[in-house]
Amino acid sequence: MKHIFAMILLAFTTTVLAQSPWTKEKGDLFINLSYTTISDYNVLFGNPEFVLLRNVTDKTHQIYGEYGFTDQTSLVFSLPLKSIKTVGFNNNASIVFANIEEGSKTSFGNIQLGLKHQFYNNGWVLAGQFVTEINTSSYDDATGIRTGYDAFTFTPQFLVGKSFGKTFLQTHIGADIRTNDYSNNFKVGGEFGGKILKNIWLIGYVDVVKSLNDGNFISPINNLTTGLYVNDQEYGAYGLKGILQLCDLGITAGFGNAFFGNSVPKQTAISIGIFNTF
Repeated sequence: MKHIFAMILLAFTTTVLAQSPWTKEKGDLFINLSYTTISDYNVLFGNPEFVLLRNVTDKTHQIYGEYGFTDQTSLVFSLPLKSIKTVGFNNNASIVFANIEEGSKTSFGNIQLGLKHQFYNNGWVLAGQFVTEINTSSYDDATGIRTGYDAFTFTPQFLVGKSFGKTFLQTHIGADIRTNDYSNNFKVGGEFGGKILKNIWLIGYVDVVKSLNDGNFISPINNLTTGLYVNDQEYGAYGLKGILQLCDLGITAGFGNAFFGNSVPKQTAISIGIFNTF
């Protein structure tokens, strides 16, 4: 069961933490190194859709970890390194009067730090998680590239899960509360997965993040032409991920798409990773 719980901890999205209610055993450290790319896109979800001035490739190298303070309480953290590039020029862009340069930027995104506490574990597992997303991102006005939100974000969540032997189910509900006059978000989602071969798991997920449209943050015009971490971003996403378990070591791969959204790419996100428990 320990290996099942280690796999359930894995996250697929680039900037959010794992949504599992299971905590690490006291003294155990779980580390996941991942790489996610959204390649060469120039159209964002919106009403109407938004065409970017230049094509964007957004890559994230991320360290995600959990450490068991006790059997019921874990420290969770995430360190994302963003590498973003803009190229080309689109004559049919939604904003054409901006003067942004082609370019690239590699910098930290929003570093995340928080606690997860398990309240109940008897068949069903119930837990709470509180994560602070630190304003460690940067912005380059010449290219319009932003590597994270220009704000602190506080994310309380309620987590529920259950293991059925070779399958599991987990769900979450919560909110993103942002400073600097960004809008706050409501969020809900879930995962269902199971072991399909001796060492291989297959997991499907759905995540919904809905803006409350209660903030008045205004992005610089050059930032709007890239659409990176602007206000009122929201999405409904689905995806599939696979896990190859090799003792405590494992390899992950997956993809994600949005089925609706605002100011998020109309492009598939591809992710690969490697994890271990120490």
